[in-house]
Amino acid sequence: MVSLAATFGRGAMTNHWRDIRHADLILVNGANPAEAHPVGFRWLMRAKLDRGAKIIHADPRFTRTSAVADTHLRIRTGTDVAYFGGLINYVLENDLYHKEYVEFATNAGLVIKDNYQFQDGMFNGFDEATGAYDPTAWTYETDDEGNAEVDIDHPRSVLNLMREHYSRYTPEMVERITGIPQGQFLEVAKLVGETGRPEKVMTIVYAVGLTHHTTGVQLIRSGAVLQLLLGNMGRPGGGMNAERGHANIQGNTDHAISWDILPGYLRIPAPGQRNLDDYVKQSASKKLRPNAVNFFGENYRKFMVSLLKSWYGDAATKDNEFAFDRLPKPAANASWISIFDQALQGRMEGLILSGMTATSIGPDSNQVLEALSRLKWLCVMDPFRTTSSEFWNAPGMNPAKVQTEVFMLPATHWIEKDGSFTNSGRWVQWKDQVLPPEGEARHDHWILAELFLRVRELYEAQGGRYPDPVRELTMPYKDPRKPQLDEIAREINGSSLRTGKRLETFAALADDGTTAAGDWIYTGHYPESGNLAKRREGVQDPEKNDPTGMGFYPNWAWSWPANRRVLYNRASADPQGRPWDPKRPGISWDAAARAWVGDVPDYPPDAAPGADAPLPFIMTGEGLGRLFSNGVADGPFPEHYEPIESPVRNPLHPEVSATPAAFLYDKKAGRPNRFGTSADYPYVATSYRLTEHEHYVTQNVEHLVQLQPEAFVEVPTELAREKGIETGDRVRVSSKRGKLEVRAVVTRRLGPLQVDGKKIYQIGIPIHWGFVGINTGQHWLANALTPFVGDASSRTPEFKAFLVDIEKM
Repeated sequence: MVSLAATFGRGAMTNHWRDIRHADLILVNGANPAEAHPVGFRWLMRAKLDRGAKIIHADPRFTRTSAVADTHLRIRTGTDVAYFGGLINYVLENDLYHKEYVEFATNAGLVIKDNYQFQDGMFNGFDEATGAYDPTAWTYETDDEGNAEVDIDHPRSVLNLMREHYSRYTPEMVERITGIPQGQFLEVAKLVGETGRPEKVMTIVYAVGLTHHTTGVQLIRSGAVLQLLLGNMGRPGGGMNAERGHANIQGNTDHAISWDILPGYLRIPAPGQRNLDDYVKQSASKKLRPNAVNFFGENYRKFMVSLLKSWYGDAATKDNEFAFDRLPKPAANASWISIFDQALQGRMEGLILSGMTATSIGPDSNQVLEALSRLKWLCVMDPFRTTSSEFWNAPGMNPAKVQTEVFMLPATHWIEKDGSFTNSGRWVQWKDQVLPPEGEARHDHWILAELFLRVRELYEAQGGRYPDPVRELTMPYKDPRKPQLDEIAREINGSSLRTGKRLETFAALADDGTTAAGDWIYTGHYPESGNLAKRREGVQDPEKNDPTGMGFYPNWAWSWPANRRVLYNRASADPQGRPWDPKRPGISWDAAARAWVGDVPDYPPDAAPGADAPLPFIMTGEGLGRLFSNGVADGPFPEHYEPIESPVRNPLHPEVSATPAAFLYDKKAGRPNRFGTSADYPYVATSYRLTEHEHYVTQNVEHLVQLQPEAFVEVPTELAREKGIETGDRVRVSSKRGKLEVRAVVTRRLGPLQVDGKKIYQIGIPIHWGFVGINTGQHWLANALTPFVGDASSRTPEFKAFLVDIEKM
């Protein structure tokens, strides 16, 4: 989310699953869609079978995706920046980038201030005391009116700085870092370079295999930079396509499951922001080019005021800044690891877990168990017992020494309720209830509503410090204790407070208190005409339902924003409004109609092409896709850094091997270092999921447990031979933090790599088991091995690259 927003303006899959069939080349990194997203994977296969598209799968393991790919690149986990960086260098060195697109749609020609520098692994703006960069140190040269200077031939233009930055990523260096042989890399680079031509297009498909690293933001952004250089963003068959959608991951993000955002990706207010003017000034993007639309920045206040009206109703007035002071303004990070770090330090009294099990999901499970044991109370809302609700019974725990009072509230599973799911491609689709709830199970939103109303009643009866945020919050439902999801969907859509009618577009939202909307990007999905997420006009009549023939199917469900199927689609056409490839049009300018036609334009719909036309990326202040960006916390250009635990020093800059901006929780809290070295833990481990299980919940499903009954680790054949390990043997896999004692599966799916002159083995660890479920084991928590460290921008844990040892038991 962070990386794509910093590059393009929004953090979401840019195209959609069906659109992948339009690609000529598909790079799959950090993902295994054949097994993890098998329904969506059909569209990769359609591209391969119908168009002759090539699939390149870069992955430590040979998987079912690898089996149907044209090329499998065995890559060392966590080194994708070097892989993408090598491709960027190849494209630039051989003049294969899409020049007209790059000059029209990217910030390649903008000039960077002369204080910018990168030397020996460090960008300018780093504060040794805080261990963090100041991203405001990475800025453009601007004129007196604040407009960024444009001169693509300037020595400090983004393009020229990028040439210099990536010149180090030679095929030799790519091999040294990633383990991919030069010859194999160059074969792929040639295919990638061909997609810089207008008649070719490439897509990149990725998942949490890129996200779960201390450099996750930069791993993803390096692919995004490559796509901009090749002119593949905004185009059918192109884009940066994040695999999401499992039980509504995308919908959760859209509606602010993350601590640092409000619905619709508005920023959470910060301390010192006394009013809306302060908030908008510090949160909204600034216009940096005269013809930049800067849509998000220009409308930020409207979206925020409409959200406040939705939450606080009549209590939100112009005189009180629309109840802006009712919102919390956290002074400290409250991301996932931070919560348990605070509990470890004794700074947290209680915790509610809803639909997730901290003990299994979090890094360094033994520290998470300790953190939970220091709480006064823990409330778990879940359909099943979990390793968190039962943490006090974990192997090695003494319940008598656990001070935590645990409350287990039975909640419904998603099949027991209706509502909407938002899939990877941003398609909002309504689903029906499959089964009625059993026993005393309640919907989780009913539990939260009941809890909130009881707290409000206590405030009413007893008073309390600053009760206004609780007392004034609206609950405009027929039964406030049991809100219907249909009611919530209508509230999210938003309405005019003058007419009482639901709105059809976020363009109608205002900042004067006359509109309310729970999430501006969903405005239009439930207008007065009905719930558009329920629409199902699809392949039963393609000629009628897909008039463009491009697979947009505008009357199948609804896609945010504005039912647009491909984001940034103005970039699918040249400056004159003609599709780069007429056979795969996204949108095009119809001079007779004076309008853009095709997909819903991600652009002013009647803005004619021309020298003074708005720039194509409407969500950035520049109006352009960002090859250079100060929207992330660890560098304006993606740079390869080693994982926190690595078997080698960084060949590019050994003295700054790992990213200096990673957040080291134990160090910050004064706890002992829990990182291992290759001297004691010589093998690289990575975690992943299996087709037969969904995280941890399916350990309660008998037939799925029969299919994958027992925890195991995958061991490369050559390493197993060295260790005397055979399939079925019990092995102990240990890290600095914990151990697994499980079965070994000896396999050629993993193999040795030559990395900087050293033979490196990688071990594969499925995540799904624990000490709760049908079949349990004492030492089956995969995350007992992973490090308690977060990336610089989002504090995402490093689940996918860490050091272990293995021995036969």
